[in-house]
Order: sequence, then structure tokens, then C-alpha cells
Amino acid sequence: DVQLQASGGGLVQIGGSLRLSCTASGFNYENYAIGWFRQAPGKEREGLSCITSTDGSTYYADSVKGRFTISRDNASNTVYLQMNDVRPEDTAVYYCAAGRTILSESTAPRGYLYWGQGTLVTVSS
Repeated sequence: DVQLQASGGGLVQIGGSLRLSCTASGFNYENYAIGWFRQAPGKEREGLSCITSTDGSTYYADSVKGRFTISRDNASNTVYLQMNDVRPEDTAVYYCAAGRTILSESTAPRGYLYWGQGTLVTVSS
């Protein structure tokens, strides 16, 4: 079965850090770009970051650029999202997804074939 398991969410204070993990199984993970999205209550799903399968190129949305870092470890089929200097507006359910998208279109959910179940990040003051 195809699975994307997102984990690492939790409660974090403003200015703190958190690392999310996305572990893939059941498909050729190394051939897919991996993206991170989030969805806050009452808001649309927002594309945050993407890392390609070919050369590891990355993309970041302006809302997280300079604070979040995406990386992938193909040996363990895992992609990470390091979140630093978190803000209240980072509170959301975070999802990872796999697809054959390109960086210029990587914030569009339609480019992704497989989705994880989401992990909740809550930023507190």
C-alpha cells in the first residue's frame, strides 16, 4: 500500500523550532518530488515547500522562506521540514505529498498524487 506518514507535530512556543518528518512507503519515493502543505481552520491549503527528486532543488513560499528548511534522505525514504522561528500564523495541520510536479508549480495541490494524513502544529504564546 502507498503510504506517506507525516509526524513530528505538536505544541511549540513562538520563536521555537520543530522538525516534521514524512516517511514514504509502497511506491518509488526517490522518483517523486515531495511537497509540504498546511491548512489552518477556515483557510485554503497552502503550499509551503517542495524538494525535487532529480537534483534536490527546493522551493519555499514567501511565508516560510528563511525560517523553514526542507531536506530529504533517500536512504530512509524520509523528507524533513525544519521549522524555526515559528509564529502564531504557522498553526495548522501540515501535510506532505508526493508528485511529479515541477518547482514552478509545486504549490499547487493538483500536482501531487499521494498525500499523508497530516500532523497538527500549534504555536502558542
